[in-house]
Amino acid sequence: MASKKSVPLRDLVAYCDRLLEIPGFPDYDGAWNGLQVENDGRVTRLAAAVDASLTTVRMAGAAGADLLLVHHGLFWSVRQPWTGVHRQLWLELHRHNVAVYSAHLPLDAHPRFGNNRLLCRALGWRSAQRFFEWKGRALGWWVETRVEREALCERLAKVVGGPVRLVPGGPPVCRRVGVVTGGAGGELRQAVAAGLDTFITGEGPHWTHALAEELGLNVLYAGHYATETFGVKALAEHLSRRFGLPWMFLDHPTGL
Repeated sequence: MASKKSVPLRDLVAYCDRLLEIPGFPDYDGAWNGLQVENDGRVTRLAAAVDASLTTVRMAGAAGADLLLVHHGLFWSVRQPWTGVHRQLWLELHRHNVAVYSAHLPLDAHPRFGNNRLLCRALGWRSAQRFFEWKGRALGWWVETRVEREALCERLAKVVGGPVRLVPGGPPVCRRVGVVTGGAGGELRQAVAAGLDTFITGEGPHWTHALAEELGLNVLYAGHYATETFGVKALAEHLSRRFGLPWMFLDHPTGL
């Protein structure tokens, strides 16, 4: 039987760091982009997931993957002490020899593999422009189009494979649509400042319903998880082609 191809973990990490511009890319306080957990130094199979968690680590181990690529990593604040569920997480990582690599805002913003750019393309929009600046980096994309609001909701639901909640605060025909995946619902004013009449994101607070009506903005909430499956899939597929390694997507939807 032929032995499995393996690639040094350090080579994959160095390539991803360059590709996604990890060093110096701003993110939320406490978020850690890049390699979060090492394995024994070799990678034979890739797995991609939206979230790193005890469940997805177990899924990666069961699938024989030794590198888990995620959008939402394990570290957002101090994770201590390593007891209880934290101890179980460490034991699963060690038992299955799973490394974890996370790319949060660097993956949202990427012009080729980013969640926002890929969601635009999935909706049929190729000519998009940057907007939604955060700490000096543009994260989102917007397009000029002409589509009825209800038709856009239907198209978006098909693309993300789930329900879309509409706040019909803007015009019935959408002409300037912005996309920022995940939890950008609290930033409606930035969408209006960019001249948009429609804003697509994953989720937002309850009070955004009234604000959207006051601002004259359509808001389409398509799910935090559902809008952010695109980037990790594209990244894993690219790494698979470049390094000759098999990959899989570990679907563990939150419904949120």
